[in-house]
Amino acid sequence: MPKNFLMFASESMSASNPVEMPIETPPSDRESLRILIIGSRRGVTGTIQTLHRLRFAEVREWSPLLPAPNSGEVMSILTRYVMPE
Repeated sequence: MPKNFLMFASESMSASNPVEMPIETPPSDRESLRILIIGSRRGVTGTIQTLHRLRFAEVREWSPLLPAPNSGEVMSILTRYVMPE
């Protein structure tokens, strides 16, 4: 279950710089937009679940919990492809 996955994601996950993680090339008529949540494990997972209940994004669309720059914090990234204005 995605909820359990988020609640028990390993605290030892590492990434050299998660904000610079490669993302898929967007379709030619769209641009990529990344939405980032940073905070406590409970805060990040709770926000992801709230956004899911609001039909903003499926839980599985968010990245696994990643270490954040500040000690004791984690982050998760959602990538969306939008039409440029």
